Amino acid sequence: MAIPQSTIALVYDYDQTLSPSYMQDDVLFPEFGINPESFWNRCDVLVREHKWDGELAYLKCLLDYLAMDGVSNERLTELGGGLSFFPGLPGMFDELEGICLSDLHRSAGIKIEHYIVSSGLKALIDGSRLAKYFKKIYGCEFGEDEHGVISFPKRAISHTTKTQFLFRINKGLLEHDDDVNDHMPDGVRPVPFENMVYVGDGPTDVPCFTVMQRNGGRSIAVYNPEDESNRSFDKCFQMCAHANRVKHIAPADYRRGSHLRLILEKMVREMADNILSKRQDEVDNGMVSAPKF
Repeated sequence: MAIPQSTIALVYDYDQTLSPSYMQDDVLFPEFGINPESFWNRCDVLVREHKWDGELAYLKCLLDYLAMDGVSNERLTELGGGLSFFPGLPGMFDELEGICLSDLHRSAGIKIEHYIVSSGLKALIDGSRLAKYFKKIYGCEFGEDEHGVISFPKRAISHTTKTQFLFRINKGLLEHDDDVNDHMPDGVRPVPFENMVYVGDGPTDVPCFTVMQRNGGRSIAVYNPEDESNRSFDKCFQMCAHANRVKHIAPADYRRGSHLRLILEKMVREMADNILSKRQDEVDNGMVSAPKF
């Protein structure tokens, strides 16, 4: 039996999408006196010479640098309070539903949920001013030893494995111990892809952009308008104009009235209207009882 598919999901990458700074540059490296050039050189050696996966090399090097400080996940979460964001955040998360959803939408049970799917550290994002607005935050995680000190990668999320979390949201299987590979008919998936938007910034988001494109979802590639080198813009332009990965690119400005906000608000309104239209079609075809507005 089909279920009401009345949730609109907005899914975001984190680094360079919600924040102009990489999270480690924002709060980790300054706190522990880590030289960024030395850190990334060590990561590159593991990847190029020893064929490590990039995300595991990153986590391994972080553990090496932080080992002497006895860092816990709780400490990382505290540091997350200092993360910085693009203009308009976190205010947009308070504003969007009131702007985009009418009383008719709300009476039909239509709602907006926000998610983060990142290859960065979940513990840092958990401590940020953004965290309370998200239904679920997915990111890399560390396990702790018997002393409460981070000791080993618990979960690594690469740019390719990020796609599984789109299907978790689609199927409503949000916990890691839920088997996302279980078969689920389209009619009982709580968030069909046509009710989803993915916002990312570059090539590492291409697998997610592709999943969205192939399954009827929508995507936006954002760039940093303050990047004087234009590299941020160039990679988004490439994905839109030449690689056909996204239809929309916009500066990462989440303030009301900005290009990005206009696109997001239009997408959400259209999805909400489409949900209502489908409900009415089902009523007209005698498939379900009329909703009580």
